[in-house]
Amino acid sequence: MKISILFSIMLMFFLSSCRTEELVSIQTPPEDTLTANSNLTSLMSQTVMNDGSNDNIIDNSNCFNIELPVIVIVNGLEITVNSDDDYETIEDIFDEFNDDLDTIEITFPITIVLSDFTEITINNFTELSVYSNNCHGENESDDDIECLDFVYPLTVSIFNKTTEVITTVTINDDQELYNFIDDFDEVDDDDDLVTFNFPISIVLLDGTELTINNFDELEEAINLYGDDCDEDDDFDYNDDDCDNCSTEQLSDILTGCTNWSIEDLERNDNDLDELYEGYFFNFLTDGTLTATYAGTIENGTWSTSGSGNNISVIIDIPTLSDFNNNWYLHEIEQDSNETKVDLRVGDDDELKFKSNCN
Repeated sequence: MKISILFSIMLMFFLSSCRTEELVSIQTPPEDTLTANSNLTSLMSQTVMNDGSNDNIIDNSNCFNIELPVIVIVNGLEITVNSDDDYETIEDIFDEFNDDLDTIEITFPITIVLSDFTEITINNFTELSVYSNNCHGENESDDDIECLDFVYPLTVSIFNKTTEVITTVTINDDQELYNFIDDFDEVDDDDDLVTFNFPISIVLLDGTELTINNFDELEEAINLYGDDCDEDDDFDYNDDDCDNCSTEQLSDILTGCTNWSIEDLERNDNDLDELYEGYFFNFLTDGTLTATYAGTIENGTWSTSGSGNNISVIIDIPTLSDFNNNWYLHEIEQDSNETKVDLRVGDDDELKFKSNCN
């Protein structure tokens, strides 16, 4: 009975802080119920725990985030990071030059958010290192599941077998669901039966949305898709600029824009772009291309294959060997009046085309 009272107190406190609650008298308990401390509750917790890898460009730590806003000094420039979009601003500064030393300094104090959403105040780099050193390294196996997400809001019903009353709880985000599962596992009260108001939806990393009709389907889906993606738990901010790129998109851009010029050309770490000022390149849909300079036309071929961050671009211009390579698409940049296509091989070879189109 004490356990039941404790769960009720904890639940009421939890509800009052972030949920809506509704009490409904009922005589029949729900049939499909969640079991505390089960494989499913463990999988659910892993799915909704805080993923710390999205700000690795700042802290190189997979197991916590830095709470925003935070002020950082990037290559001498002060940047206020207010949202995830500002991580791209940092990356753009790093990418501006290929032959400089990129540095980032954090302005303390900061607050970090751990995987269980606990918030810790950090006053200096030494304190930050203590937590960072406890994280898993790059691309090492860790607890969080990043390949799928719940679609909110979720409605949870708690049936008390003694009072025959259902408490209805609305859960709005990962933190609320994590805390609910954590409290549910900790109390493990046999007098309360917990169920979700199915159907619910989960969304995979590629945007596919799945309908889930019961707990068995939920457990099956997490087991099936939970490890079915690249969680990108590395510290290389520069390796994931084309998660959603496709060969069709690249081909449409290359053939849809005309008179591509060379913004950057490096071979074996040697800068060659000045040699090709005034050259214009045009890519045709039949897989041929032309390079034009002062009325002279050089002919070549091009082709693409692969997907995402592994798209290969083969360029062959017999009379312009500096361009010939099996390049890999690094990034496509598009703004209101300019498009850039960045191709690379390793750390020493880069070919960046730009065109005044969008």
